[in-house]
Amino acid sequence: MARRPFLALSTVCLLAVSGAAAQGLLGTPPANAPADAAPGDSGAPPANAPGTGVEPATPPVGWSPAEAAPAAPIQPGSPTAVVRPFYDQVGLEIDPSERAHFIDPAKTVLDKSDALRKSGQGECLDPNMALDNADYDKTEIDKSLKTLEAINGDQAKVIVAFVVAGNPHRLEWKFRKVGGDWKITDLLSVTGEWALSQYQCE
Repeated sequence: MARRPFLALSTVCLLAVSGAAAQGLLGTPPANAPADAAPGDSGAPPANAPGTGVEPATPPVGWSPAEAAPAAPIQPGSPTAVVRPFYDQVGLEIDPSERAHFIDPAKTVLDKSDALRKSGQGECLDPNMALDNADYDKTEIDKSLKTLEAINGDQAKVIVAFVVAGNPHRLEWKFRKVGGDWKITDLLSVTGEWALSQYQCE
């Protein structure tokens, strides 16, 4: 009889740890409790909304737009507000008139790309890097686009996920606060495994 309470307590502790780990990686747990949950247990404690509390790590490979929480209103001047126009107009990231949104290392690469283009020696960067070089379908992107913002002091990142032609894409925009404004330092594709800062436009 002495073993039963010990086993039951171990099971409850294991469920609590597993639930917390899943909650931290995937956001709000599903509404249905797991089959092995204790009677009356909802499966996991309430989750914080993405982007609040401790800065989250880059979402796991299995993260998809469908798992993100409902979109909150975009705050003017926030990193997400800076990123959003790049998904409203294709190729905006290589437009010199938008260069004020960028600082090094991204700015140096973009400036060198401009110089290469003006010299007539060709293009260095793809025209739709913000879309992970996928085909542009505004209707499809608008329908599936999800963002996750994380701010840590004067550093921030915005993870963008969307689906084009049934293929999920995930990018990460990196920021640093300069003079009270959020500036883009780099753009990385988690899906395509490339980074703007790694391009050599010479």
